[in-house]
Amino acid sequence: MKPANTAQTRLENRIRDLKLDRLTANHRRLTLILDLHRLVSARRRGPVVSVHSLSKWAPHASIKTLTAGALLRKYPHVFEVFTRPASRKLCYKFTPKFTALIGEEKAIISQFKHESVARIRKLLLMSVNGTLHLHSLWLIRNELGLPENFRESIIKKYDTDFKMVGLEVVELAARDCETPPLAAEVEKWREKEYTDRWLSEFEVKYAFPVDFPTGFKKPAGFKEKLRNWQRLSYVKPYERKDVVRVRSCGGVERYEKRAVGVIHELLTLTMEKMVPVERLAHFRKDLGFEVNIRELLLKHPGIFYISTKGNTQLVYLREAYSKGCLVEPNRVYEVRRKMLELILMGSRNTRGLVKNLEKEVKEEEDDASGNSVKLKGGKKRSAEGDFVIQILESGD
Repeated sequence: MKPANTAQTRLENRIRDLKLDRLTANHRRLTLILDLHRLVSARRRGPVVSVHSLSKWAPHASIKTLTAGALLRKYPHVFEVFTRPASRKLCYKFTPKFTALIGEEKAIISQFKHESVARIRKLLLMSVNGTLHLHSLWLIRNELGLPENFRESIIKKYDTDFKMVGLEVVELAARDCETPPLAAEVEKWREKEYTDRWLSEFEVKYAFPVDFPTGFKKPAGFKEKLRNWQRLSYVKPYERKDVVRVRSCGGVERYEKRAVGVIHELLTLTMEKMVPVERLAHFRKDLGFEVNIRELLLKHPGIFYISTKGNTQLVYLREAYSKGCLVEPNRVYEVRRKMLELILMGSRNTRGLVKNLEKEVKEEEDDASGNSVKLKGGKKRSAEGDFVIQILESGD
C-alpha cells in the first residue's frame, strides 16, 4: 500500500538544514528565558525571586523539561543564585550582563520607532482592506521588533498614520491610491539579477531566489517546473488585490504564488527573518492568502525552511541565512545573539561571576539589615554565613 502523501509526512521526510535546526533549538532556549524574565519583571517586589517561586512559575513560561535548580545551574551567565542571610532562602536574579542586553534591545527598539511605523504601514498596505487585527500584530511583536506597548506607543501615538476601528482593528489613517505601490524587498534581488547577470526581464520579473538544502534531490522534470513557476506572473504584495481571482486561467497557481510573495515579504520585515508557522495563520484573512500555510511552505523548500526542533515550528527565509547566521544582521538581531551567547556559555568562565556575585549581594544584604562586620580595607562581610555558590560552579 502506497503511504499517504500529506503535509505531515512531507514535513517528516524533508531534507533537514542542520544549522537552522540548531538555531531553532537555541532560539527556543532564549525564548523560554525571556518569557521568564517577563514574568519576573512584572513582580512588584523587585528582581530577586526565591527558587521555590521559580518552580511554581516555570510552567507559565513553558519550562517543563527542567527543574528550577537544573535550569539555574545550566545557565549561570544568565542567573545569579545565592542565599539571603536574613531569610536563609535560596534566591536568584538575572545577571547584570543579561539584564543590560535586554535594556539595550528595548532602547534600540524605542530609538527606531519610525522603522516600526514603516513595518506596520507595509503590513497594512499588503492587507486586503487596509486593516489588521491588533492581536495578530501582538503575536509577532518580538519578531517585528515592536515595543511591548506598541498599541499606545505607536498605533495611538502616530495618529496621522494609523487609526483604530473599534478596539481590535487598526487601519491606515489615509490610503492614497494614486501613489505608486511600494516595491517588495525581493525586487532588489530581481534588479541585481537583471543588471549583474544579464538575465532577461521575462526570467526575473516574477522570480524568487532559491537555495535548496544540501542533499536535496530534484526529481525528473523538477527544473522545468521550477523554471515555469519562476516565470509565472502574479499580483505582487503591494499591488491592488481586487484582481486576484482563483478561478481565472492559472488562477490557483497565481493565487498561491501571491501567497508566497506575501509571506516572503512579511518575513523580510522581521528582525531575524523567521516567524512561528502557527502565527502566520492569524494573517491569512487580513493579508488575503487563505491557503494551507504549512502545505504551501513545504512546496517551496528553496525559498522557505520549516524547522521543528524544540517542539516548535519556525519558518525561515532561506536566502537570508548563511551557515546559520543572518547575511545582513541588524542591531536587534546582534543584541539577541549576544543574549544567546551568554546562554550557550553554560557553566564555562563562572569564577568571575561568583566573585562579583558575592560582593554585590553582600553589600545589598548589609545595607538592608545593617548586620555586618568590617574587614580590612573597609570591606564588609555578612555575619550570617556564606553564600551558596556551588550551583554556579557545577557543570551542565
